[in-house]
Amino acid sequence: MTFLKLLFGKSNLECPRCLGKAFVDWEDIRRLDKLLKWTPAPCAYCLGTGRVSKEMLSKVPVDYTYLTIDLPESEMDKIKQGDEATLEKGRMWEVFLDDLIEYAEHHSSNNKMDAESIADLYLSTEEENALFSLERKNLIQYIEKVIELKRAELN
Repeated sequence: MTFLKLLFGKSNLECPRCLGKAFVDWEDIRRLDKLLKWTPAPCAYCLGTGRVSKEMLSKVPVDYTYLTIDLPESEMDKIKQGDEATLEKGRMWEVFLDDLIEYAEHHSSNNKMDAESIADLYLSTEEENALFSLERKNLIQYIEKVIELKRAELN
């Protein structure tokens, strides 16, 4: 989004993602049910302004998982413009994360595997041309978070 759009755009409504704080915190992440999918960061929905337009609210769901601040600006613009291919990529990203979470939870609880073993098993079955993939180190860290959250839920 250009500076002029930010300055003169009709961003007169409080952002429902960050609640006007310009930053998505753990409370927002829990409220929007995005644990394991987002981390605290400047709000991508309002681009850290705390305000959004009615148009934005009508085009992009507040809890759209793929719209995060670490995306390239061009990708964020495509989402906000309703580009169907980009929106589908976002839907596929959410399915990928849901499947990965389920996979990690299953192998942790049912097979009593640790994060490293789960990551190695996952990587051994991942297709070379997979749409999304994670480096082993990042995958292990992610699986550790899944296991940690699952344990916290059980206690």
